[in-house]
Amino acid sequence: MRARPAPARFSLSFHHLEFSVIVITTPTGQIGREVLDRLLDARDGAVPLRVIARDPGRLSSRAREAADVVRGSHADPAVLRAACAGADRVFWLVPPSPHAASAEEHFRAFSLPLCEVIREQGVERVVAVSTLGRGIAGNAGLVSASLAMDERIAATGVHYRAVCPPFLMENLLGQAAALRAGELFMAYPADRVLRTCATGDVAATAARLLLDDTWTGRGDVPTVGPDDLTPEGMAAVVSDVLDRTVRVRETTPEQYEASALRAGASEGWARALADMARALRDQGFYGADAPTTPETAPTGFGEWCEKVLRPAVLG
Repeated sequence: MRARPAPARFSLSFHHLEFSVIVITTPTGQIGREVLDRLLDARDGAVPLRVIARDPGRLSSRAREAADVVRGSHADPAVLRAACAGADRVFWLVPPSPHAASAEEHFRAFSLPLCEVIREQGVERVVAVSTLGRGIAGNAGLVSASLAMDERIAATGVHYRAVCPPFLMENLLGQAAALRAGELFMAYPADRVLRTCATGDVAATAARLLLDDTWTGRGDVPTVGPDDLTPEGMAAVVSDVLDRTVRVRETTPEQYEASALRAGASEGWARALADMARALRDQGFYGADAPTTPETAPTGFGEWCEKVLRPAVLG
């Protein structure tokens, strides 16, 4: 099978001709799927890959042919142990679970088995999707749970890189119906800068790190897009791209919590969402003080809206 070249804006380097196994979690998810595709693109067949998938049928035929597949959840210690046998690198992402009783316990339930595998089986490097806010965020719901996960994994002594985006542009895809009706809901001040990032840039950064065996120790890798947009500014861009007027409807964390409950989230998960929104509003760690990082997050909001949001909303 002929390998497709990686997009020109990203450089994936190889430091050895031989690799031990790279394990990829959430290979059918929004970010994990693209990490897997980029590793397959990088050098077809040269990087031994193993994926953990609850439903292998959702993998592409290319992925099923090129990667070893372990069926199950990466929160299951037995599944994770089997997948990491002989592996030295892991891409780690804790999937959201709106029905979980507690965000903190959800992240803990996933990360504790990983910590055991690192200690027992000699995994050398872990690249995880985390968040901005370290040293700043407090009582921040999902953000706090993610940052606690980082501490837990790094304490094993594994070489660790946390890829740290702010507000993901893809969060807006869940508002397709509202955007068609001309409304953009935000539990964040409409007139304050909100840093954003495209999931494709998170995946590209993670793939680059997984293919690089020169980094050691622990570090954060921010992925902050190039824009200085407030939600009002985002609405203006969306209006232009969709060719219809879209206005921001600023909501409160309490309203965000109530909306999550109506959508079927557990009380604990809905509370974690509200706590995150409250912390973002009051502590500002996704705001203008977060510097942009064009080398890891080059995709602008307008470009993303043209390529991703417009077809999703207008179909």
